[in-house]
Amino acid sequence: MTAPRARPEGLSAYIAVTAAYWAFMLTDGALRMLVLLHFHTLGFTPVQLAYLFVLYEIAGIVTNLSAGWIAARFGLTMTLYAGLSLQVAALLALAQLDPGWAVGLSVAYVMAVQGASGVAKDLAKMSSKSAVKVLAPTTGDGLFRWVAALTGSKNAVKGVGFLMGAGLLASVGFVWAVLAMAAVLAVILLAVLIAMPPGLPKGRKGAKFSEVFSDNANVNWLSAARVFLFGARDVWFVVGIPIYFYAVLSDGSEAGNRAAFFLIGTFMAGWIILYGAVQAAAPKILRARNRPEADLIAAARGWAGLLLAVPTALTVAALAAGGPQDWLTATLVAGLLAFGAIFAVNSALHSYLILAFTKAERVTMDVGFYYMANAAGRLAGTVLSGLTYQLGGLPLMLGTAAVMVAASALAAGRLRLQAPAEAPA
Repeated sequence: MTAPRARPEGLSAYIAVTAAYWAFMLTDGALRMLVLLHFHTLGFTPVQLAYLFVLYEIAGIVTNLSAGWIAARFGLTMTLYAGLSLQVAALLALAQLDPGWAVGLSVAYVMAVQGASGVAKDLAKMSSKSAVKVLAPTTGDGLFRWVAALTGSKNAVKGVGFLMGAGLLASVGFVWAVLAMAAVLAVILLAVLIAMPPGLPKGRKGAKFSEVFSDNANVNWLSAARVFLFGARDVWFVVGIPIYFYAVLSDGSEAGNRAAFFLIGTFMAGWIILYGAVQAAAPKILRARNRPEADLIAAARGWAGLLLAVPTALTVAALAAGGPQDWLTATLVAGLLAFGAIFAVNSALHSYLILAFTKAERVTMDVGFYYMANAAGRLAGTVLSGLTYQLGGLPLMLGTAAVMVAASALAAGRLRLQAPAEAPA
């Protein structure tokens, strides 16, 4: 697998991949907000809302496990195109949902469509992140800067998608919002098909599925840390916090519901945009240009420990409040924004280290395995988000997040500097 380094066509391919990924994540963020708020207003419980996203995350686990091999076998452009195409199909299918269906049928149908969207997302994500390893400059902190720019900008765009989804739901309704997103993404797909420059690997016929599983201890420990890191985020992000904010912001009227949609969408969008901005700035925050890999590995352990303080403090605040309070809501907003900033540095370090630990010839395999772990964490967080909020409210939900951050820190503590013979190509 050859990699064009610092050549114009390599930069052009990176820009094209980034643009396609932006378009995808804009619709992904909007769709998540649309589904969550639309079905909450239809009377779905927190656990039922979590079910809507379960297949999405299960699909991510399966997809990432196989997508690395598929990309190694057929090439990164094919998996990128497949992800975009499948998302268009999922959006069109979701527009066919009939409000008159029984709750059980509606849940099953949306779960299936969300499952297809989950496959699409992880095909696009694996393709984009693997492309960075192949295309990034090999000198200085080039790899860290390129992966941080891709990941940070993607999350900022996804945050705009959250706001867009809430706005579309309040203005044009569920069906027209979904159809509009399908149309925009189809145009982007067509443009990428026409304009994609050379520079990405074409695949190799001898790639074996068994290569997906790594014997690199750092890849495996980093993947374990990723499971708990993203579980800790999604345990509050997916269901619990949006539903809590809806309870304290809406007065039950149609106008009140719309105002709550906009406020919740604005917060969720702002959180993601902050997360993306800090991710993009992580190389500067960490002074990565002048630091050896051993220092960055140690930083991954230290920043995980720092993150633990936030959900721990928020759990104490929720227990002290005993229920919805104005000061608790303000504390949650400030605390979760702080969580987002520290979480972003953790995530950026992980995204860099997985590419630093892997070799160019098996990058799609290791990145696929790593994002399978990411999806497993999101699945656990999604299920626990609805379950813990319904059983124990904010204290149980936030306490669960704290436990998961602690587990991520322990896994990150097992990372070690690789021997020169194992250093990434």
